[in-house]
Amino acid sequence: MQPPAVRPSPPRRRSARASWVVLGVAVTTAVVLAGCGSSTSATSSGATGAPTSAPSTGATTGSTPGSTPGGSAPAGGSAGTTAPATSTQLPLGDGHLSTTTPQVGWVFSCVKPQGGGGAFKDGPWIDTVAGTWDPTTKVHVQGNITWTSDLSITESGSTRSITTSDLPDHATGVFPISPSDPAYGYDRNPNTIKKQTVAWKLPRSPQQAATPTCVNMGAVGIMTSGVVLFNALDGEGRDAAAHETLDACDGHPERTGEYHYHNLSSCLPAATSATPVVVGWAADGFPIVAGRRDGAVVTNADLDVCHGTTATVPIDGTDTTTYAYWMTAEYPYSIGCYTGSEKGTLSSAPTGGAAPAGPPPPAR
Repeated sequence: MQPPAVRPSPPRRRSARASWVVLGVAVTTAVVLAGCGSSTSATSSGATGAPTSAPSTGATTGSTPGSTPGGSAPAGGSAGTTAPATSTQLPLGDGHLSTTTPQVGWVFSCVKPQGGGGAFKDGPWIDTVAGTWDPTTKVHVQGNITWTSDLSITESGSTRSITTSDLPDHATGVFPISPSDPAYGYDRNPNTIKKQTVAWKLPRSPQQAATPTCVNMGAVGIMTSGVVLFNALDGEGRDAAAHETLDACDGHPERTGEYHYHNLSSCLPAATSATPVVVGWAADGFPIVAGRRDGAVVTNADLDVCHGTTATVPIDGTDTTTYAYWMTAEYPYSIGCYTGSEKGTLSSAPTGGAAPAGPPPPAR
């Protein structure tokens, strides 16, 4: 049931900062324990535009890649979603989460999210009976804030170094979500986009492990737009892309202000590429790619339990045949588990500065 308009904003996701060792490599990063975070506030820095409100009640910006079923599930698991994936009827990923075993079409998560806010009401674009959702009719957070992105990717010896402020090279919506925004009726995200200090050092020639490992909550990759990529789960373990209200470029901030995607942003130039293109790098050093393969749309049936396969893509100026995670229209959209034998050294922290925003969130 939708809460009354005067009801305070529900608590949002909690986060913690931690250090741990993954596959023998020390990792320090912001670990989101239960999804996308709770409210923060700061002053403006990094934004180059003023907030504007444009109608976005039922239409997406950019194209949503469709997909057609085909092929058989790779060895190592069966497809977790069986509904045909079309641009208007994508399989809903709710329930396709495991903390014990990787499966095709699932997220193999290190933790089971315990809740903590997010979308409090299903939108009409979600059909829980059919188990599908329609991205073409999903409401988007309004606004058109532009940013100065400063992504840097360099190579030295066996290391690929990536630094970014996490500010995108495309416009974003206005966050916190304004009470006048139709998206507010489903998700009252009170968070503000903030500049981050993100520095990753990844293996330049990653190797596959004998056994896949689970993915963390929080950042699992960095995209070529300068934005971090989270796995497919929201703070309640649901299909984040379906439930959470995102802006027209498919992003939103978590509690520390870290703007992020859960699925393939329609604002990435390669989102509908006719050939495989690198659109990011995973935490284990393998590329994240998007686009068609041999002229066909890639679906879960073409991918392994970690949502990847072998591909030939341009890397460091050379066509390289490598394992790659594949962004798809279907849940889990990107990395379902890690296939790499080690993870890089990852660090991320807010550096202050926020986008100008609309009205403040309701009192909590």
